[in-house]
Amino acid sequence: MLQKLRGNNSKGFTLIELMIVVAIIGILAAIAIPNFLKYQCKAKQSEAKTNLGSIRVAQEAYFAEFDTYHAGTDLIGFAVKGSQKYDYGVNPGNTTGFTATATAQGGSGNILGDVWTMTATTTGLTLTNSNNACS
Repeated sequence: MLQKLRGNNSKGFTLIELMIVVAIIGILAAIAIPNFLKYQCKAKQSEAKTNLGSIRVAQEAYFAEFDTYHAGTDLIGFAVKGSQKYDYGVNPGNTTGFTATATAQGGSGNILGDVWTMTATTTGLTLTNSNNACS
């Protein structure tokens, strides 16, 4: 009887089937989006780590020539090309070491407040993240 009422026009999906598909997509998105944002944040942090390493290499080259570490990034040959997500600075250098910092800029989205500090001394190198935005 029901088949006669429907006729030959029984192609397509029912509303229940469509709602189940939408619910499954919603569950997958709820799992995938936070993971994606975490990986995106870690990728942005790699800029800070890489550039702090470049500052260290430039400082060591400057030290080899002048027997002191420089208090800034201008004379050591460090410059960021393109857009940057962090601001970089070097605390006053001397003959025993220096401290370089990378602080996330104001409009950097999910890394806002992220601060990396690299301390280089004659005894070693320390890289710390005082306010990890990705955790």
